[in-house]
Amino acid sequence: MSASFARRMLTEPDKRVLAKFAWNFGWKGMRAVSRFEKRIARGEDFFPAFLFISVTDRCNLACQGCWVTPSTPCRELDVETLDSLVRQCKAKGSYFFGILGGEPLLHKGLFDVFARHPDAYFLLFTNGTLLTDAIAREMRRLGNVSPLISIEGNREVSDERRGGSNVYEQTLAGVEHCRRNRLVIGACTSICRSNVRDLASDAFVRELAGRGVHYLWYYIYRPVGPRPTPELALDPAQIVDLRRFIVDSRRRSPLLIVDAYWDHEGRALCPAAVGMAHHIGPGGDVEPCPPIQFALDNVRDGRPLAELFRDSTFLKSFRDFSRTTTRGCVIMEDPERLKAFLLAQGARDSSGRGTGYAELAAMKAHTSHHVPSAEIPERSAAFRFAKKYWFFGFGAYG
Repeated sequence: MSASFARRMLTEPDKRVLAKFAWNFGWKGMRAVSRFEKRIARGEDFFPAFLFISVTDRCNLACQGCWVTPSTPCRELDVETLDSLVRQCKAKGSYFFGILGGEPLLHKGLFDVFARHPDAYFLLFTNGTLLTDAIAREMRRLGNVSPLISIEGNREVSDERRGGSNVYEQTLAGVEHCRRNRLVIGACTSICRSNVRDLASDAFVRELAGRGVHYLWYYIYRPVGPRPTPELALDPAQIVDLRRFIVDSRRRSPLLIVDAYWDHEGRALCPAAVGMAHHIGPGGDVEPCPPIQFALDNVRDGRPLAELFRDSTFLKSFRDFSRTTTRGCVIMEDPERLKAFLLAQGARDSSGRGTGYAELAAMKAHTSHHVPSAEIPERSAAFRFAKKYWFFGFGAYG
């Protein structure tokens, strides 16, 4: 981490917003991972460290490779269900939530839930096009929300990737509203063939920092959903180049560069396979991760969340299956074997489209972030320490 990033974090965000970020997200997040690791070591009941929740399947865009399809009527988690999920997670020491959609800003009651839990932290995954000054002002007032704004390319690529028009300009306008309201701002990008040169670059990192972004999450494009566009998937050399760029950039970047798919030694891992996080879809289905839309359990069936995670043979079987199949992303590397596993489990398609199994059957195998013999260890001492002792030190792969 660079001195310029430290200076920016101390001077740019609102002090109360920064304090909530440091305490609710930083300290409590580390404590949640520590509790999770101790539960695993002691053989206690399973409960993930973090929870990702897709609150609605409504969206104003139609992106390539998106696994979410708007339904009629829409599938959406009501405020009381969301409130209950947050309360039950906090009772287990988990205070961090990734909020996804669709586009979560289309959920009218979402900020009521944020307001009910000032001691929790919410990472809001948004395309940014609906981020107004009023919404950014409300996030500043609450202090416990960080917008993670998706940027998928330059002007031309963004429109093609997102299925809209003037998406790039609208997204950057959302970033500017957040900057003016002095939020801790994140950006994320799904790296694929059409944007890798533009976005995995020092110029892009500097541009985002200049626009007020404080952290940038890189992840690899997955050709899934009803519009998979497999020709955008990266090849192994491009994946290794992306990993090298991330590792090298961490030490000089004016913002924090994030990934969740490599440990301190550069070995691939899957957060769902190690059990660090699972996903709840807009219909209440409990899924291994957002792109794998298959489930046997649902939060609306009356069981407490702790019992659901403890007793879910499907999630446990998935973790075992995924770990023994690959260190990478099983839906990318072996969709045929994943389909056979899901059928054997009797998992239902929870996509809302009714085409999940057909989509898996049509998928071709692609390289994910697991490129054996090409591991690149962390070169930032801070990231190496954090990944080794706080986030990925679970020994899940033996």
